[in-house]
Amino acid sequence: MSSAHSGYFISFEGIDGAGKSTHIDAFRSLMQERFPNREVVMTREPGGTTLGEQLRKLLLDEPMNLETEALLMFAARKEHVAQVINPALEAGNIVISDRFTDASFAYQGGGRGLSLHKLDALERWVQGRADGSILQPNLTILFDLPGEVAETRRSKVRAPDKFEKLDLDFFERVRQEYLRRAKEDPSRFHLVDATQTPEAIWNGLKSIEINI
Repeated sequence: MSSAHSGYFISFEGIDGAGKSTHIDAFRSLMQERFPNREVVMTREPGGTTLGEQLRKLLLDEPMNLETEALLMFAARKEHVAQVINPALEAGNIVISDRFTDASFAYQGGGRGLSLHKLDALERWVQGRADGSILQPNLTILFDLPGEVAETRRSKVRAPDKFEKLDLDFFERVRQEYLRRAKEDPSRFHLVDATQTPEAIWNGLKSIEINI
């Protein structure tokens, strides 16, 4: 990731049901306490902008061609980067995003089977910088959970979107692609064993060292 800005970018990732949403708001408060002189910007994908939120509804609810789905995800991301993430980082803020590009590789790539080469090309196009680097989070907190456990948890919550309705095999492929990405870039990823109790997970999150 380029150091052309003075901000710090954190993403939360994991399959649906892994528990990241349980902790993300508390983590935002923790960052604000640790770094009182920096604004903490919370955002999400797909979404984060007016256009992105409109695309989110389509992406989560409407059936569509796989490549259309990936293109819309990255279109929403381009707007998100341009309108929210880059300006916040350039202002020296801390950005916490509920999902970023790793989710596209995991869901559209691992889960749905879209060519990773096509996703690589979209990533370079949408997140590429003038110096040749690619915008990535400084830290990605990945909640890892076996698919069958996540499936049980998902069944207890709100009405599922089109992804949450997919089968166990789909979510295991998503999980494995997340783990592949983490193995490929270990300095960026912090892996959370999401089978632990919420208290144990939170204690682990509090112990993450962040140097800005």
